[in-house]
Amino acid sequence: MSALYRHEVRGGTLIIWNCNTGMRNALSYEYYQGLQEGLARAAEDTAIAAVILAGAGGFFCSGGNLNMLKERRAMPYEERQVQIGKLNALIRAVRGCPKPVIAAVEGGAAGAGLSLAMAADMIVAEEGAMFTLAYVKAGLVPDGGATYALTQALPRATVARMAMLAEPLSAERMHQLGAVTELAPKGRTLAQAETLADAVARGPEMAIADIKMLLNQAETASFEDQMTHERDAMAQALGGDEAQAGIGAFLSKTSPVFR
Repeated sequence: MSALYRHEVRGGTLIIWNCNTGMRNALSYEYYQGLQEGLARAAEDTAIAAVILAGAGGFFCSGGNLNMLKERRAMPYEERQVQIGKLNALIRAVRGCPKPVIAAVEGGAAGAGLSLAMAADMIVAEEGAMFTLAYVKAGLVPDGGATYALTQALPRATVARMAMLAEPLSAERMHQLGAVTELAPKGRTLAQAETLADAVARGPEMAIADIKMLLNQAETASFEDQMTHERDAMAQALGGDEAQAGIGAFLSKTSPVFR
């Protein structure tokens, strides 16, 4: 592992740390690699039930490295597209991981760091943390799916102020609007994210993976297509061992054991 990222397994949870603390955990190519390796490991390892994305040093992620962006200015347009596409691949990997991904946001999430947090299935945010899209201050536009994810979760006018005026949004406001799952007292964000991950870990692995797939599909599918997706997933789930355990426990008024 690089000094800029770290993998840590606690129980059934894989924590992927961004360790670029000298730059408030700005994204690095090493972290890109480490995050994708960690997500692939989680997808294949049945002992891992959930993934937590965390930033060392009390800040989640400050986004792109401006020195790297400065270097890209000299590249041809097509090469700039390729480099930005690496961030898109990272976001797709988070959304495509079959295990639930939880972002533990301390301090703040800015720019592409906000895109990364919004790609997670759930966000546990420290009270007072700030969510920022300040691209416009550098004459740039949001990337990494930020405008898509934020307009799915927040009113369009709120996102417009964030993107056009670089106005930050507090964790409390994000929670009030439904974009943040839980608020945590200072110093308790990771522990609260682990508690949430443990709760997920007690659930049925395949059913949760299919739920994540359905939620992803629902964002772009028509109503009729989504009903078809749900029909197929439900028919598949009904024939599985998890449904046998879950239905049997429900009928016998006992607690199901899935793992």
